[in-house]
Amino acid sequence: MAEKEYESKDIVVLDGLDAVRLRPGMYIGTTSSRGFHHILWEIVDNAIDEISNGHGDTIKITLNNDGSATVEDNGRGIPVDIHPTLKKSGVEVVYTTLHAGGKFNNENYKFSGGLHGVGASVTNALSEWCNVTINKGGKKYYIEFHSYADENGKVHSGIPVGPLKEIGTSSESGTKVTFLPDKRVFGDQKFNFETILRRARELAFLNKGLKIVVTDQPTSQISEFHYEGGIRDFVSYLVEGKNPLFKNPLYITAENKIVHLEVSFISTDSYTENTFSYVNNIPTTEGGMHEIGFKSAFTKVFNDYARSNNFLKEKEANLLGEDFREGLVTVININMNNVQFEGQTKTKLGNPEARTEVEALAIQELNKLLSDKKNSTYAEVIVNKAIQAAKVRLAAKKAKELTRAKNSAENFNLVGKLAASTSKNREKNELFIVEGDSAGGSAKQGRDRRFQAILPLRGKPLNAEKKRVDQVLANEEIRTIISALDTGFGEDFDLSSLRYNKVIILSDADQDGAHIRAILLTFFYRYMRQLITDGHVYIGLPPLYKVYKKDYEKYVYSDAELSDAVAHAGKGYLIQRYKGLGEMNPEQLWETTMDPENRTLIQVTIEDAAQAEKMITTLMGDAIEERKAYINEHANFDREDAFMKNFKKID
Repeated sequence: MAEKEYESKDIVVLDGLDAVRLRPGMYIGTTSSRGFHHILWEIVDNAIDEISNGHGDTIKITLNNDGSATVEDNGRGIPVDIHPTLKKSGVEVVYTTLHAGGKFNNENYKFSGGLHGVGASVTNALSEWCNVTINKGGKKYYIEFHSYADENGKVHSGIPVGPLKEIGTSSESGTKVTFLPDKRVFGDQKFNFETILRRARELAFLNKGLKIVVTDQPTSQISEFHYEGGIRDFVSYLVEGKNPLFKNPLYITAENKIVHLEVSFISTDSYTENTFSYVNNIPTTEGGMHEIGFKSAFTKVFNDYARSNNFLKEKEANLLGEDFREGLVTVININMNNVQFEGQTKTKLGNPEARTEVEALAIQELNKLLSDKKNSTYAEVIVNKAIQAAKVRLAAKKAKELTRAKNSAENFNLVGKLAASTSKNREKNELFIVEGDSAGGSAKQGRDRRFQAILPLRGKPLNAEKKRVDQVLANEEIRTIISALDTGFGEDFDLSSLRYNKVIILSDADQDGAHIRAILLTFFYRYMRQLITDGHVYIGLPPLYKVYKKDYEKYVYSDAELSDAVAHAGKGYLIQRYKGLGEMNPEQLWETTMDPENRTLIQVTIEDAAQAEKMITTLMGDAIEERKAYINEHANFDREDAFMKNFKKID
């Protein structure tokens, strides 16, 4: 067959917003729940940009009965005059033209989270319809956009129904946007009220004095967030359930021509640090230059304080940053111009100048803070905790060295435990961490040994939330997991050494099984977090029942499915209840839980780092009453509903 010629006529030019419709992942990352909510955050972020630049103080988010969402602010209102070159109203330009907006210079927005000029237009492109109302200059304006398919099936995205119209007068100012996400892109997804509440709370913390009202019309629920203490209130919220070592969070703020910085922090008696950073109201979950700058300043200032106050002797080495940050809960919030995020999803700050500017401002303000004698007690608490952390760190280092010395930790820990896969292909290999020897035996016999490895747990691993790192390392089950994964942990974690693309937790469908899942997830979150953030951790979902008779067999994975299976079976059926994985023979375990063609896996993700931190603290920490209250409010013992609403069902 002749090779097809590649000519100019083969080059496809996408008009208007068609590129967004064709490749939505380029603009919103994914069309799953995260991307679905992303198009709401694009509109909310525009409202936040108005308010954080001094225009307005209230945002209203409404989830409407028809599945649409409304975002309303009392800012200046999108420009309604005619653009000088495009000859369209400013509103139409913003909602129909990629890379068009008022944030490419610093004249209208000193600080902004939306720097790519695609936010409003992407939301419009991925909606069935989008309506915009503007109150500005004593008048009310309205424009409507639709996406439709022509006779050839081609979808035309975000087309204005007509030009911007003046529809009345108004004594108010601001913008109101209502849009319905397009089912042709997102399927039957719905906005999650709890997800939106979490982000609204976060935004209210980050913008002192801002009021955000969230309304869910289908359930008539209304929540309002307003914090005069700003990020100090945020830190207080994050340490609920922990044991702070002083009463109130400390706070610094400063700015120069490049960056405005505010930081709040408090020390707790826990053993892990928790830093949450934001740039122009965008959570930078992967950190970046601003985090590096602050951490460097914190280490320098507190080492200087420790030396000048004789906590460290002349011959003693400086303490490390990780020593000072043990148990520290910190919120770093900066605003700056010309932000360079890594990608449209904005998870890491790349500006080199952010590091130097934040470091300089933080050193200046932390020194001022510690020079005030009323803060000396707080400084001493942090330094004394760091000295103890250093001792534990050195002890843990010796334990690691001892482990390595025993003819490699992998061989020492894993002999007789890990049933390895025969393939060396890390991209295809899977590790099942299985509860108990009985289930482990069935899994070993039922697996496909070419790519599936089995690691049975012979007891409950240690709750990493309540123990020091040396105690965690001393736990035999934890050591076995670390050795099996081959990544190291904590500061030494190296994802490139991971032996398995999927790490699958497989435990019984009872309280003990749920507890083991929580313990393992806590350990991964605290000491191997990138394992979760990069999508390598899964939960296997074994069946609860088998409904069967002579000519019918159905495995059932939730109580909700059971009645349907029974009705389909008709008379004369039997039910087998699986109380544990060990009750299934190897063939059943393979067929229902391990076979990639038939199984159900739940991918563990972190949608909101601050909320994940608070949940880990609540469920695995020492605050018993908070844990009881959370369980009473949120527990759902129909496993299907409880898991599926929080995690991502992938195969």
